[in-house]
Amino acid sequence: MAYSLQIVVDALQPHELADWWAETMGWEVEPSDEAFIRSMAEQGFATEDQTMRHLGVLVWKDGQAITAGPNEGSGQPRILFQSGAREKAGKNRIHWDLRLGGDDKAAVREKLEERGATFLWEASQGPHAWFTMADPEGNEFCIS
Repeated sequence: MAYSLQIVVDALQPHELADWWAETMGWEVEPSDEAFIRSMAEQGFATEDQTMRHLGVLVWKDGQAITAGPNEGSGQPRILFQSGAREKAGKNRIHWDLRLGGDDKAAVREKLEERGATFLWEASQGPHAWFTMADPEGNEFCIS
């Protein structure tokens, strides 16, 4: 049996980081179901302090997911950014690589830095070369 994959990232600002990664990867922020959120609060399954407004939309405060496209039942990968109480402290044990499909690494690096990423180092192995970067909250990723 094949399983679907969700990667979960702790974040100080999950909605902002989800927005940043959705734009970076050309993915979509999963839409909020405001009616469902309101009904959960009205029925006592959630409280108002578990919600917030982000870009004018009612959302769950503690998390936001992104996908490569509509995810309902598709099993495609999903990244969930959830509230984490601490800043990142040390190197990631896991990271992802953005495979640029022929786009110029230096140009992509420059655009990412303009949007809040940090260049960490350049590396290569055989014919493969990449830049290691950090997102606005310090999580490492590579572009190649």
